[in-house]
Amino acid sequence: MQIQKIVVTGGPCAGKTTAMSWIQNALAERGYKVLFVPETATEFISGGVAPWTCGTNLDYQLCQMELQIKKEQLFLQAARTMDAERILIVCDRGAMDNKGYMTPEEFQEVLRRLNLHEVELRDGYDGVFHLVTAANGALEAYTTANNQARYESAEEAVKLDERLIAAWSGHPHHKIIDNSTTFEGKMHRLLDEITRLIGAEDLYANERKFLIRYPDVKTLEAMEGSRKVEIFQTYLRTENGLDTRIRQRGDQGHYLYYEMTKRMTPDGHQVETERRLSQDEYLELLMKADTSRRQIRKTRYVLSGSSQSIEVDLYPFWDRQAIAKVSMRGDQTKAEFPACLEVIREVTGEQAYRNSSMAAKVPEQEV
Repeated sequence: MQIQKIVVTGGPCAGKTTAMSWIQNALAERGYKVLFVPETATEFISGGVAPWTCGTNLDYQLCQMELQIKKEQLFLQAARTMDAERILIVCDRGAMDNKGYMTPEEFQEVLRRLNLHEVELRDGYDGVFHLVTAANGALEAYTTANNQARYESAEEAVKLDERLIAAWSGHPHHKIIDNSTTFEGKMHRLLDEITRLIGAEDLYANERKFLIRYPDVKTLEAMEGSRKVEIFQTYLRTENGLDTRIRQRGDQGHYLYYEMTKRMTPDGHQVETERRLSQDEYLELLMKADTSRRQIRKTRYVLSGSSQSIEVDLYPFWDRQAIAKVSMRGDQTKAEFPACLEVIREVTGEQAYRNSSMAAKVPEQEV
């Protein structure tokens, strides 16, 4: 049985309700059993429980976070009993959406009281797909009439949208679907991103890679929405032409673990599969490490925006250069960088700058 859990989120009036129907129809045709976790805030507010009816916003957020987590646990528990080979749990908003409705102090207090950690809370989903509010790029479609829990003006919706993007920044599969096409095109792009994740297609088809001068770390950390992630990637001894590696990913002593396998199909296409590991499974697989290749360690800074997201990878063996990966969305062709990043040259497709090659031999510094 394969069970995956994703989040479909976004700003107010972004198309989430319609998206759920599209996901159900598209994935049922592909043999998936699709389960939907309803939006907790809408359930609460429709039932009379809201930030303005509770004692304080913190009181409300504690209740909402606890119910959100419990619902997801029960959906997973139920999924494990079902007679299905492939199950997709789709969360209408996830736990980190709550951060967008709290002050930093309130969020930290919620984590403390519920004994949670931000990295584990954020990365506990296989994918996060953010639909940009219609108020940003499709203003004529923005309305509050179709959801009694929605009350934001267009300006407030855009600001909330930005906060929600920042709340999820740092997730390994955080995809943002903007309003650069028709609404139907927006839904098609969402489905393309989801099937790319769960259908084991190449996840990096729309990524471009650049060699940059080593940035000022303090500037990166001070940027709004910046997230720091520590990554350890180990290649394993494999057979039958498979390329398998395991990854430890997280921060501040809190990590999640993954196994990724790449293989080539007879028609020459690369297929990548990924599964979550327990810590015990990860430690067991470490015993199968390919000792002819070094472990890749890097510190990643994720800089998310509404149109492009950038991942800056700093390696311990370089002190004058780094790698920046830009995720292109929609029909975009030009990579855009903040002023603190100085591009040396594009290295998309260059074998020397792939992790697998760096594990064998570190490329020379060019600056």
